Amino acid sequence: MTRSEELFYEAVNFIPGGVNSPVRAFGSVGMTPRFIKSAEGAYLIDADGNRYLDYIGSWGPMILGHANPLVLQRVEEACKKGLSFGAATEAEVDMAKLICSMVPSVEMVRMVNSGTEAVMSAIRAARGYTGRDKIIKFEGCYHGHSDALLVKAGSGVMTAGVPDSSGVPEGCTQDTLPAAYNDISSVEKLFESYNKEIAAVIVEPVGANMGVVPPVKGFLQKLRALCTENKTVLIFDEVITGFRLAMAGAQEYYGVEADLTTYGKIIGGGMPVGAYGGKKDIMEVVAPVGSVYQAGTLSGNPVAMAAGIAQLTYLKDHPEVYRRLEKMGELLYGGMKELCEREKLPYQVNRVGSLGCMFFTPDPVVDYTSAKKSDTEMFRLYFRHMLEHGIYLAPSQFEAMFLSDSHTEEDIRYTLDTMHRFFEK
Repeated sequence: MTRSEELFYEAVNFIPGGVNSPVRAFGSVGMTPRFIKSAEGAYLIDADGNRYLDYIGSWGPMILGHANPLVLQRVEEACKKGLSFGAATEAEVDMAKLICSMVPSVEMVRMVNSGTEAVMSAIRAARGYTGRDKIIKFEGCYHGHSDALLVKAGSGVMTAGVPDSSGVPEGCTQDTLPAAYNDISSVEKLFESYNKEIAAVIVEPVGANMGVVPPVKGFLQKLRALCTENKTVLIFDEVITGFRLAMAGAQEYYGVEADLTTYGKIIGGGMPVGAYGGKKDIMEVVAPVGSVYQAGTLSGNPVAMAAGIAQLTYLKDHPEVYRRLEKMGELLYGGMKELCEREKLPYQVNRVGSLGCMFFTPDPVVDYTSAKKSDTEMFRLYFRHMLEHGIYLAPSQFEAMFLSDSHTEEDIRYTLDTMHRFFEK
C-alpha cells in the first residue's frame, strides 16, 4: 500500500470522504487521491516521492508556478512580523491600490477570504444597491457554495452527478433565476418576466467550471447592454479568469466592463484570500459606509496580502508573462486539437489563453447541456493513463487545465506525446 493510500484510509475516519473539498476526491475516476508533500515550478511531489507535471496549479492561482521565490520571500518577511492582527494594515491599502490600478472597472475593493465569500458579498451589495432581490445565474457556472448559488452549478457538483445540494432550503434559491450560458435569448426572457426585480446578473465570463466554455461572439457585450438598459448590476466572477487571461482579466480580454468583479486566490499568490470590487457608488453601500453588512476577522490578512502584492506586482511589471502564456496555450491546446483531428478522434478541445479542456464528446461544447454529453468513462481511462505517466490533471471531466509561467515547451511536448500514446492503444 502506498503512503497516499494509507493517508486516505486514515483520513476517511476523520474527514468526510477523506478530503476537505470534493474536487480533490478521485472517486469519479475510480482511484484514491494523491497526497501532495511539496511543489516547485510546474511540478508536484506526493507523499510517496512521485513527481507529477501539474496542470491544476491549486485550481488556477499559481500562474507563476509553485513556490515562486519572490512570493516566498515576501511571505517569510510578513510572517516574521506576525500572522494576523485583526486590525488595519498598510498592506491592505497597497493591495487595494494595486488592484484598482490594474483593473479599470474596479474603483474600490473589499478584501475577503475566498472566492465563495467574494461572490456572496458582491451579490448582497448588488441587492442593497438596487433594492431588488432576484439574480440571474447561468447553468454550469460555479460561484462558490453559498446557498443561493447552488442551482445548476458546475465544478464538483457536476462531477458528483447531483443537480443541486441537499441542506439548502427552497426559500434560499427562490430568487435565483437560471439561464443558459451563451444563450442571450434565455436572459432576455427572464428580463421580460422580472425586469424590475432583477438586482444582478452574475456570470463566469469564460465558463471554467464545466470544463472550459468560451463565450460566443457578442454574448458578454449583450449581457452588458441588457444590464445597463434594465439598471441591473453586472457581476463578472473572475475567480478563475482574473489576472490570468490578461492583466485586467476577462474584461480586458473581451473588452467588456463589469459593475462588480469577484476574485479568488490568485490575488493571494495561492494563499486563502478573495476580493470583490467595482464602481464606487455600488461599493459604498458596504458597511461601515453603507448599510450592507459584511465583515471578517481574517480579511486583508497581512501574510496573504504580502503574497498577493508580490505576485500581482510581478504580473504588472512583466506583461510578457501573458504573451508567453498565450503562446504556451496555443502550443498545448492547439497540439491537443491537432492530435484529435489527425487521429480522427470524436473529441473537442476548448481553449481561452492558458485555460483549456478536452471534452470526450463529438459535439461542440458551448454550454452546460453540451458539456454533460461527455463520455466520463473515457475520461476516467484517459486520466488514469496520464497520472500513471506523471501528469497531474483534475480528476473530473468538468474542470479546466491551467498553465503556469513555469511550464516549458519540453513539458508540453511530453504531455502531447503521452496523450498520443493513450489514443494509440
